[in-house]
Order: sequence, then C-alpha cells, then structure tokens
Amino acid sequence: MLTFIGLGLQKDGISLAGLREAQEADAIYAELYTSIIPNFNIKELEQKIGKPIKVVTREKVEPHPEEILESAKISKVAFLVPGDPMVATTHVDLRLRAAKAGIKTKIVHAASIASAAAGLAGLQSYKFGQSATVPFPDNPSQTPYEVLAGNKARGLHTLLLLDIRAEEGKAMTANEAIEIMIKLEGKLKKKVFTPDTLAIIVARAGYDDVMIKADKAAKLSKLNFGSPPHVLIMPGKLHFMEAEALKMFAGAPEGVVK
Repeated sequence: MLTFIGLGLQKDGISLAGLREAQEADAIYAELYTSIIPNFNIKELEQKIGKPIKVVTREKVEPHPEEILESAKISKVAFLVPGDPMVATTHVDLRLRAAKAGIKTKIVHAASIASAAAGLAGLQSYKFGQSATVPFPDNPSQTPYEVLAGNKARGLHTLLLLDIRAEEGKAMTANEAIEIMIKLEGKLKKKVFTPDTLAIIVARAGYDDVMIKADKAAKLSKLNFGSPPHVLIMPGKLHFMEAEALKMFAGAPEGVVK
C-alpha cells in the first residue's frame, strides 16, 4: 500500500487523518522539492508521528522510484508531500507507476495553493483556467505567457506558480516573475502582461504573515513581499464581488480594478 499524504501549506498543515495514516505506516518517505513550507522542520514532524522519515530527492521520486515502490509492495508506505498530493504531476506519475505494479494507493488530502490563493484574493475558483509555472531565466519558456493569453481570451483567471529549486535552496520571487513576464510581453506582444496590467501577489499563504496585494504589475514589481513562497494571479473578467474583494482584501486601487 502506498498512501500519499498532503502536508498542506504550513508547518502544522498535516491533517489528523494524515497524521494517523503516517503513524500506522511501516515506512515513511517525504519529498520537499515541489514546494516550500516555511519554517517546516522534519524532526518536529518525526516526533509527532513517532517514526523516522526518509527525505528523498527528485531523483528518487521521478526517474528512479524503485525503493519506494518495492517497499510499498510488501508493507504500508506513507509518502508525505507539500500541499495537496495530486496537484503536482510528479505525484500522479508515481501513483500510476504504483498502480501498474499492482500496488494499492490511497490519498489523504490537505490544503493546496491552487484553492488557497484564490480564496485569499476573493476570486471565484471556478473562474480559473489552466495554471502554469514561471521558470527561472536560465531555463526559459513561453508557456506561462501563452497559457495566460489563452485564459485571458476566455475571460478566465490564471494562477502562475513560481519556480523552485529546493536542492539549491532557491525560490523565485514575485518580483522576478513579473520581470520575466514583462520581457515575454516585449517579445510576444499580445498585450496580456504589460506594466499596467492588473496582477495579484499572494505570499506565504497559510501563515500569519500572509501578504496579498493587487495593483499594476509595474508597481508590484517595486514592492518587498518578504520570503517565498510567492504566487502570481492574473485576473480575467472580474465579477463585481471579486472586484470588491480585491479592493478590500488585496488593497487594489479603485482605478485599477475593472
């Protein structure tokens, strides 16, 4: 049995159900490279569970998950992941591999940035289109811009996740993402991410010092949002209640929200 357990967005984000499943497991693995959980301490979680946790690298999850799968064939294995387990495609891939190997799987859900960011900004979750990740400049991609353009054409909101390189201790900031997207605008010229485009930044969702700010992209790029994780939301057509929420909860200037 392989049980995927979400750790949520904060250091105490694991659910009681998730904690119980981990305590009943014969072996526990964790990956911490798909997202950042501020102030998360693996030793503290081990104390709560009462068992050791083996943290695995990307190499041991994506190309070579044999150790996890072989263990799950003969025992109960818990696999701890940031956020909600099946939001990251790498976890879907691991579940598929397990199923093909005849291993039963189970999912214990937790909070996800996909729903939390929308809620914090006061946007309606059903009005979001495809999401995308903004990669670091040394691995350039036009995909986030093209996804944004497609969503905008349909009046949909876009959640842009920001690149993380956990093995390097590196996480993209909202400021860097805005700079990258504005450069893509200069290249592709579809007028979906100009300096005057309304954007929303959500920093450290799930924490007491969470920050939500909406304004023109150029103005946001000059602000300090503190430590990551950050995400960027590009709104599509706003319902009047969404516009009111952005002004109330994200400090959006009256003239910017339409």
